[in-house]
Amino acid sequence: MNKKIFIFANDSEISKRTERQLKQKLDNSGFELLTTYSEEADLLVCIGGDGTFLEAMHKFSFPPMPIIGINTGHLGFFQEIMSSLLDDFIFNYTQGRYSLQPLSTVKVKVVTEEGEAEHVGINEVLIKGNSTYSIHLNISIGGSFIERFSGDGLLIATPAGSTAYNYSLGGSIVDPRLKLLQVTPIAPMNTTAYRSFTSSILLPSELSLGVVPDMDDAVNRLCIVYDGTTAEYENIKELEFSFSDIQINLMRFENYDFWTKVKSKFL
Repeated sequence: MNKKIFIFANDSEISKRTERQLKQKLDNSGFELLTTYSEEADLLVCIGGDGTFLEAMHKFSFPPMPIIGINTGHLGFFQEIMSSLLDDFIFNYTQGRYSLQPLSTVKVKVVTEEGEAEHVGINEVLIKGNSTYSIHLNISIGGSFIERFSGDGLLIATPAGSTAYNYSLGGSIVDPRLKLLQVTPIAPMNTTAYRSFTSSILLPSELSLGVVPDMDDAVNRLCIVYDGTTAEYENIKELEFSFSDIQINLMRFENYDFWTKVKSKFL
C-alpha cells in the first residue's frame, strides 16, 4: 500500500483506545504509520471531537494533505466517522470511495502602534473586550463606512464555522460550498444613545471588513479570539477581516451530506 498515515488523538481513554485499534488495523492492511507529523503524510487522522480537530489544524499549520476525523467526542461536526466504523473507513479509503471537501478560512490583520500581526481561523475570528466594558467599533465594508458598532464584540465566521459559536449567537447556518463571511454581533446595543446592527451580515469572499476601535485609551485593550485561542492587544489602530488563501481538505465518504448532518446534530 505504501500510504503514509499520521494519527493525532486527544488524551481521553476512548480516543487512546481507538488510536491503538486503528493503528493495529492499518498496520495489518499494509499502511505506513508515521510516529511524528510530516507534510509527506498521505492522510492525517484526527481522533477526538471538534476541539481536537481544531487543535490539530493549528498545531500543524493547516496541513496540506487530506484529513479524516474519527469522533470520540460530543458533537463531532468536523468528524466524519464513528469509532465503531474503523473497518469501513479503511475499506472505503483503500477503494478510493471518498471525496475531498475544501474548507475556507478567515484571517484578521491586526495593526497596532507596535506593528502588525495576523491570525487565521477555520471556524471564526472574533473581537471583544477583555473586561466588562462595552466596546465601540467603527465598521467599514469594502472601504465604505457602515456604522459605529457598540456591544460586546463581533464574530466573523466561515461557512464551516457557521454552526459553531455563530449559531449560538443567532447567526445563520451556511452551506460550506458557499464562499462568504458572516459577521454576527455579540450583544449589540440598540438604544437612542447607541445604534448597532442586530442581525448577521453576509459578505462575498472578495470583500473585507474593516474595524477601527473608537474607545478611550484607558479601555483600549481588546481580545482577538481565533478558534478559541485568545490574543490580547493594546492600542489597536485598525483591523481587517477577510478570506484567507489557506484551505484544508476534509475527507468525506459517499454517503456524506451536509444538510443531513445538520439535521442529525442540530434539528
